[in-house]
Amino acid sequence: MRTRASSLVGRDSELDTLDGMLRDAGKGRGSAAFIVGEAGIGKSRLAAEAIGRAIDEQMVVLRGRASATGPNVPFRPLTEALLSLLRRGVSLSDDALGPYRPVLGRLVPEWNNGEPSRHGDSLIVLAEAILRLTAVVGGTTGCLLFLDDLHDGDIETLAVVEYICDNLHSQSTVLLATVRTEPSAALDLVHSAARRQSCVTVELGRLACTKSREFVASCLAVEIQEIPESLADRLWKDSAGVPFVVEELLHGMVSGGHLVHGPTGWRLIDDVTTELPPTLTRSIADRAERLGPGGRQLCSVAAVLGRRFSLTVVQRVTGMDDHALLGHLHAGVEAQLIARDDRGPDWYSFQHPLTVEALRGRLTPADRADISRRAADVIAEVHPGLPGEWCQLAAMLRLGADEPVAAGKLFDQAGRRALEDGAAGSAVALLDQAEKLLAAAGEAALRAGVAEMLLYALAEHGQFDRAFELAGSLTTHSGVDQERRVALHVRLAWAAHIAGRWGDGMAQVDQARAILPIEADVELTAPVDAIAAYLALDGKGPDRMQQAEALARRLVDAGERVADPAVLCQAWHVIGTVARERDLAEARVCFDRAKAVASANHLPIWQVYASIGSASITWLSDCDGAVLRAARDAALEVGAVTLAENMSASIALHSVLCGDFAVAAEQIETSLTAVRRLRLAAVERYLLMARGVLAAHQGKRAEMELALAEFRHSGGHRAQELPLAIGLAGAMCALLEEDLPACRRELDKVVAAEAENPTTFYLAGTHGLLLLLEVLDGRMDADALRAAAGSAPATMRWNKQFVLLAEAVLLGRAGRAQEAAATVDRSRGVSVPFEMARHLGLRLVAEAAHTDGWGEPAAWLREAEEYFHRSTAPSVASTCRTLLRRIGEPIQQRRAGTDRVPPQLRAVGVTIREFEVFELLTHRLGNKGLANRLHISPRTVEKHVASLIAKIGSADRAALVEYALAMSADATAGRPTG
Repeated sequence: MRTRASSLVGRDSELDTLDGMLRDAGKGRGSAAFIVGEAGIGKSRLAAEAIGRAIDEQMVVLRGRASATGPNVPFRPLTEALLSLLRRGVSLSDDALGPYRPVLGRLVPEWNNGEPSRHGDSLIVLAEAILRLTAVVGGTTGCLLFLDDLHDGDIETLAVVEYICDNLHSQSTVLLATVRTEPSAALDLVHSAARRQSCVTVELGRLACTKSREFVASCLAVEIQEIPESLADRLWKDSAGVPFVVEELLHGMVSGGHLVHGPTGWRLIDDVTTELPPTLTRSIADRAERLGPGGRQLCSVAAVLGRRFSLTVVQRVTGMDDHALLGHLHAGVEAQLIARDDRGPDWYSFQHPLTVEALRGRLTPADRADISRRAADVIAEVHPGLPGEWCQLAAMLRLGADEPVAAGKLFDQAGRRALEDGAAGSAVALLDQAEKLLAAAGEAALRAGVAEMLLYALAEHGQFDRAFELAGSLTTHSGVDQERRVALHVRLAWAAHIAGRWGDGMAQVDQARAILPIEADVELTAPVDAIAAYLALDGKGPDRMQQAEALARRLVDAGERVADPAVLCQAWHVIGTVARERDLAEARVCFDRAKAVASANHLPIWQVYASIGSASITWLSDCDGAVLRAARDAALEVGAVTLAENMSASIALHSVLCGDFAVAAEQIETSLTAVRRLRLAAVERYLLMARGVLAAHQGKRAEMELALAEFRHSGGHRAQELPLAIGLAGAMCALLEEDLPACRRELDKVVAAEAENPTTFYLAGTHGLLLLLEVLDGRMDADALRAAAGSAPATMRWNKQFVLLAEAVLLGRAGRAQEAAATVDRSRGVSVPFEMARHLGLRLVAEAAHTDGWGEPAAWLREAEEYFHRSTAPSVASTCRTLLRRIGEPIQQRRAGTDRVPPQLRAVGVTIREFEVFELLTHRLGNKGLANRLHISPRTVEKHVASLIAKIGSADRAALVEYALAMSADATAGRPTG
């Protein structure tokens, strides 16, 4: 008879909490909840009720479970959750998830495109992919992601869960998980997330005594009055209010004949004694005993395999035929020991983890070893190569069979697979176990290979101190040859480079070189030289760029003697990065060569790196935002999310420089949200710099200083972006405040920063704006400017606009007025994309042009005044008006309503009163009619019309009317009226 509770008892408030979260998810407000309690307290039962309600609300439910009694496979609960989606026949197109679909291929084989890609190793990217998947499949109704027994989850799963918790607020997704109150990494995660207010903790206490009778009635499926209060009181006392224990004790009473149902309800027929844990364990074991020898054997073998087990394996180990196997299995189900599992028809599971522990505890060590050995043999036969979780399960079984060497080899194999899948934390645990087993068994050679892989796993997992310590012991180990020791140090150096630990990286390079023979050939030193080149770029000092290029040149000069094509890609990439300072065409060739090597050797990630390098050259040369977007799309096509976010940051800065301030603000905030979720610290720092530049280019000093303070706090005070933050932000903001001395001080800081630590960013001002100011101040002559303008950075479009203006000023001073004016025209052509900078440049050179008698300074100042009057930098507009007065030019007053006048009419001095007349000309009224409309005299109208004809340059009144009609038509059609 069933003795499981048919309804939820005593959990009303907890269920209301979960119910509210499910309703909020349907409104786009996602959240996370952890049901926390001791074993048997009813966590899964409460979760099942919540799942039922989610299904009633048409939510998509994804379910997975961790397990401690089987192999602790990386991402197991997440994989099960995603596979539960596929089992229901849900398929997702490539477009639905974009670049995140191949990332999810780590969990769902059907979505794996077979392309090796390092970006996919990031747990953060994987977590973001799962988050986006739930959004896609949830649609308008929402998604519930349920992870049971998370306390048994692997490190990687917990990292993904933590990320999801922190980023659900704008999703239609609820994350629900169960966690025991026993100390565990999962419980630590719950407490941490609760402190950050990233989750709700639903703590389940034991049933109150007042609820005991109701709970027993639910278990026996009768009315509450049929349950004697004495029975309920006894069960509550003996179970201490733990629901699972109540169910087990009740089952024992009923099946043992101690509790029977009669005409007046249920009653005890003798004085049965019930005790807790020991008796509960005995109760489960006795239930298995009553299944007979065959049923007992089936349960014992299954318990050794874990909470979940494959019938095929159990049958091969026990030797039962189909009829006997199914008979004993059904008996186990009737005894409420075993239940069907949702993984498929071959899979069953025990009702509760305590059931597994009780059954395994009844086996003698010899019996457990024998079953473990036979089960391991069967699994190796049934599943050749031990794919997936079978490898770990076989390792555990070999260990249980007292075969430490065989177990060590399998743990090693499982650890290597985990590392390949990006589960570095699980790899560390597995390889650590393998290393200890093989060390204890005296297998020195095998241990060395395992220890080497363990070092890689430690580096990937960020345990650098332990990795460096292990590397020290390995380099003197007899089982590690010279080539392998060098490879170990190179691997650690790369890890240090990625982590930003320049000193540790250089120490590993030095140790690698110490192992190599003196004057070793490039064939041996190539991997060391490649990482040393990147570390040189990371380092400090005025010579670091030359050092990096020299190392990379040695590799490309060696050509085919460099065995690893990825090393050649790295070398060309380094050279291209350095070459941008002296020759953009040369840099482009270098990136093209890197791309050719990557393409020929099927290295997609290095193809993307090279494409991004080429795109940067095109953008610097031409300010072509399309190439940046194309490079980002190329990164997205291969799922290189990190590289794509880098390009998105560059696109945002492009929008700032082009004066698309509203667009740039949206791009920066959108990208910041994404990179913070992905924890891409370097990209976040770049975006904070761009945010400061955005505020500066609008003359918003307070906002700029706030953004730059955050930039410095994020590590910007020692980053390569620092000159950009000083020059593009601080110096430009000072210019917009008409504080030229402050601007010069900021540019002096840029010069000092770049001299101390050369950067690969070239738009901070030393190659453009500073040259113009030096010329205007009389500190730079034509020869000096010619020398400075010959550098590659000076030809970059942003810099070139200022360089051309500096040339124009010098030409005008030399009396070459026509050439000077032509050079300004060239500058204006170059500066077309940069609206704010173009007008600022005209304001800067206008005074010199007037003094030296060349160009059209009045027109330039009017144009600049018009732009800055409409901007948030009124100081420049005011200065333009002052300069216009100084050179004797009339100035229109900025009366209320002036902004109604179209820019091209304001530029020729049309006043608001004249414009009111101009608007009414489209009605073809005479002077009297216009006067009546405007409540002014016909004589005043006549004066305004005459002034309009003169200012606009119309032939007569009829031509003026036609011009007014044309402007009106353009405005109605939404076309620019310029």
